[in-house]
Amino acid sequence: MIPYGKQSISQDDINSVISVLQSDFLTQGPQVPLFEKVVANYCGVDYGIAVNSATSALHIACLSLGLGKGDLLWTSPNSFVASANCGLYCGAEVEFVDIDQQTYNLSTKELESKLILAKQKNKLPKIVIPVHFAGQSCDMKKIYSLSQEYGFYIIEDASHAIGGKYLDKYIGSCQYSDITVFSFHPVKIITTAEGGLATTNNASIAKKMSLYRSHGITRDQKLMSKVSEGDWYYQQIGLGFNYRMTELQAALGSSQINRLDEFIDKRHSLQKRYDTLLKDLPIVLPYQSQDAYSALHLYPVLIELEKTGKGREKIFNELRNKGIGVNVHYIPIHLQPYYKSLGFKTGDYPNAENYYNRVISIPLFYDMTMNEHDKVVEALTEILQ
Repeated sequence: MIPYGKQSISQDDINSVISVLQSDFLTQGPQVPLFEKVVANYCGVDYGIAVNSATSALHIACLSLGLGKGDLLWTSPNSFVASANCGLYCGAEVEFVDIDQQTYNLSTKELESKLILAKQKNKLPKIVIPVHFAGQSCDMKKIYSLSQEYGFYIIEDASHAIGGKYLDKYIGSCQYSDITVFSFHPVKIITTAEGGLATTNNASIAKKMSLYRSHGITRDQKLMSKVSEGDWYYQQIGLGFNYRMTELQAALGSSQINRLDEFIDKRHSLQKRYDTLLKDLPIVLPYQSQDAYSALHLYPVLIELEKTGKGREKIFNELRNKGIGVNVHYIPIHLQPYYKSLGFKTGDYPNAENYYNRVISIPLFYDMTMNEHDKVVEALTEILQ
């Protein structure tokens, strides 16, 4: 089975992890701060806070911005559930903004319309989380402009997008946001096995996120309520969590990022080949914005069901039966049973629902061979023509 995505692990990656296993520290050593610095330098941002998952990063990002009971968080329905769950973890209410039918990202037109109505009802969001779906940046300049007008914070969910660019700056620079969050799950662009990282240019936000990821505990005398009692001393000054990244994960990440540009370049070459070989099939190929350079985490195609005479499930199953490990990204969050129990229903976000009913993600990953690429094209051609 050719997977839709997978990690690429080199001997250098393996050696970096082995060296940590043979060192004095498996956790809370020098590797995590090093990884944070490497990612921050790559993105051109002041601070990086590494954690055990992007879900954890989203949670502490929301907490650091003061999200709580009585507040509203808005995000895209076309994402993994973590993009919305982070708001519920904080006791806030969650709402969604429908997607743009071309980019599949949060629609700025829908956002602006929703903000106008929300202002009239005095129900504006405290935080908006644009999701850079498939690795392509949202229209951050417009979203930032709206944030200045309507007074909300911005957390970029860039779980798909490390190595991508927006207006020639790396995603994660936080030029148009308060915080950006990355994921390092194995199917993402680079991996730490499991892991995530938040970037920011705000020292206060960075300090808060650092506290939240480690129980709310500090050894910084400046933050303590009294003089330290000795080198062993620490204080819990807030209620935090155990969201720390291990030294093993950080070492793997620091090694992986050395090949990040190479990973992205290969994905673009595969994407261009797909674009050429699939252009005559009854599918809509993924749109690439002129303002963005996608990290190309995914290659989602929309099936023109009316031309194929087959349902999406039948096409999906036929591809799987031919050894093509296709997937679907994403089931709209508001259609999950838990969110339906909160009052959401089918028809609330028609663009996201229409997209979901037609989409299939086909394989795209760094180690993909031309033979594997050809097999995907051949299978799609045979099934759809």
